[in-house]
Amino acid sequence: MDKSCVRGSGCRTGVALRRSSSAVPMDFQPSILRDGSPMESLEKQLLCPICLEMFSKPVVILPCQHNLCRKCANDIFQAANPYWQSRGSSIISGGRFRCPTCRHEVLLDRHGVYGLQRNLLVENIIDIYKQEFSSRPLKKGEHPMCKEHEDERINIYCVTCEVPTCSMCKVFGAHKDCEVAPLQSIFQGQKSELNNCISMLVAGNDRIQTIISQLEDSCRSTEENSEAAKQELCARFDAFSALLEEKKTELLGRITREQEDKTSFVQGLIHKYKEQLEKSSRLVETAIQAMEETGGAAFLMNAKQLIKTIVEASKGGRLEKIEQGYENMDAFTVSLEHLADAVRALDFEPDEEDEFYEEVEEDTGDTEPERVVAAPQ
Repeated sequence: MDKSCVRGSGCRTGVALRRSSSAVPMDFQPSILRDGSPMESLEKQLLCPICLEMFSKPVVILPCQHNLCRKCANDIFQAANPYWQSRGSSIISGGRFRCPTCRHEVLLDRHGVYGLQRNLLVENIIDIYKQEFSSRPLKKGEHPMCKEHEDERINIYCVTCEVPTCSMCKVFGAHKDCEVAPLQSIFQGQKSELNNCISMLVAGNDRIQTIISQLEDSCRSTEENSEAAKQELCARFDAFSALLEEKKTELLGRITREQEDKTSFVQGLIHKYKEQLEKSSRLVETAIQAMEETGGAAFLMNAKQLIKTIVEASKGGRLEKIEQGYENMDAFTVSLEHLADAVRALDFEPDEEDEFYEEVEEDTGDTEPERVVAAPQ
């Protein structure tokens, strides 16, 4: 192997390989999470074991499941295979190198490291981490630096512009004509003011919480009172329905009794008329038989008595009759219109508060008096 080639293109790779024993592998180590904040632990997980910096895209994943920057993977691959032909060459050849983390031998085809699969998940995590890191505030105790003079710490406060700045900005920069004050004095004043604002906000939150509790109690009381009112209304309507049912049963009974009396009387008349019809039919048969008698002496012996019997039967056949409209039941008609009107007019009784506001409206002529909703006691 040409040593100059290794030292040339793989100089950084050689150093990284010597330090690979102390590099952080990409496989998850739960103990790391106990050593610092989650973001710091995540940053350690995203370090490349070759360049010892955060992975640079594209990131490739090895068969052993460790990750490398593709550039770093290409460096160690080139160092381990100096005679490997690059992409586009007519010579078809592969190569091999060892994973810097676990020393697992990685076999590559003619595509080299470009044949390794990209780890898109790690690349997405890197993007999210960088976005989060760029918007992350200063750590507690970390002193901010001036944006205009990066080597200068912010140590004074510009009273005119109401911003903290550095001494260089006061001497040479944008605040040279402004009034400044010691940072500590402004710090104490604004900290005290902020503390007062916090106390005021906390007191306001307490009042709001009290109001919320009262409103929640009012809501519960409203639900309970509504349920009680519903039950009472249902009980009243049930009692009213029971009264109507009782009255209906009573009136139906009277109609039934009248029906039974009339039908019983008519059935009696029908029975009497049937008896008379039967007697009359027998007399007719007897008279017809007498008419068939050809002998005068025999006919005259029974004719007089027969005629007398028929005349008496005719006189006694005037039985009782029912009057016209006897079967009519119009006398049992009940008018419920007034009750229906009363039911339609049913409404809740106004309480004293409503009556008071109605009186105020009549006295003042206002269409809608101002009302305050009071919380339930």
